[in-house]
Amino acid sequence: MKASDRFPVSTSLLRRLAYASIVANVAIVVTGGAVRLTASGLGCPTWPRCTDASYTTTPEMGVHGMIEFGNRLLTFAVGIIALAVVLAVLLHRPRRRGLLPLAVAVLLGIPAQAVIGGITVLTNLNPWVVGLHFLASMVVIAAAYALWRRIGEPDGPAVAVVPGPLRTLALVTTVVSASVLVVGTWVTGSGPHAGDGGAARNGLDPEQISQVHADGVFLLIGLSVALVFAFRAVGATDAARTAVVLVAVELGQGVIGFVQYFTDLPALLVGAHMLGSCLVLLATLSVLWSTRERRPVTAPTPTATPTPAADRVTAAA
Repeated sequence: MKASDRFPVSTSLLRRLAYASIVANVAIVVTGGAVRLTASGLGCPTWPRCTDASYTTTPEMGVHGMIEFGNRLLTFAVGIIALAVVLAVLLHRPRRRGLLPLAVAVLLGIPAQAVIGGITVLTNLNPWVVGLHFLASMVVIAAAYALWRRIGEPDGPAVAVVPGPLRTLALVTTVVSASVLVVGTWVTGSGPHAGDGGAARNGLDPEQISQVHADGVFLLIGLSVALVFAFRAVGATDAARTAVVLVAVELGQGVIGFVQYFTDLPALLVGAHMLGSCLVLLATLSVLWSTRERRPVTAPTPTATPTPAADRVTAAA
């Protein structure tokens, strides 16, 4: 008996596991932020060991060691969930086209993230590497989201449900959203939350780079509002609803950003802003997905086979 027969995996279970993978990857972004915001970035001063003599934290390392080591342990939990998703995809019947590459991409993204995290420690929390660590998490979250949405779709070809120019506008909005995330890491790299008192900063002027980041946010909100009205104008109700959610998330994230800037970046608000970055990404991807849909594959209509003339004569006789 095949493993898929002994351990059947339903579509609903598969989708729940994929959703859990999204949540886990967002959670590790937030806990990674907690490591930096508590100055625990070098709580484990080396990698892959926590110290030169131990893979685990020691009492002498104090609370910073516990926080950093705890975040490393969470990586294993996220990896276990990603592995469970891959196994569920393999056991699911009928086998779904396109699911396995996405599931494997998420799974491979976890150790890749761990390596980048190790490089951040080995480079004494170089701000550019720290920013790359965050952006790599965004890529893994995007892949996990794509998998979750793909599981809920039929296997037919993707068909646009809005006019071409509006799909292009949604793509442009997605690119701008990604660029805002990138510039946001530059802002973080210029600010006070380095993850450790001795870590270097990227040398950018905090006020100037914050202004560039704010300009990008204003552009993103403007594009998102335009999408709301454009989708409504063509009767794309579902797409308009997702765009409204995106605008709401962006406004909430913008409020947090401005408050944290004018209150000297309190750690709690900075952590909330990191969570908000993940939510902005997910809301942006939701808008992009709403501009197209997959339809069920239809079986070809059988055509009658012409009867040869000799057979018709025989049948008539």
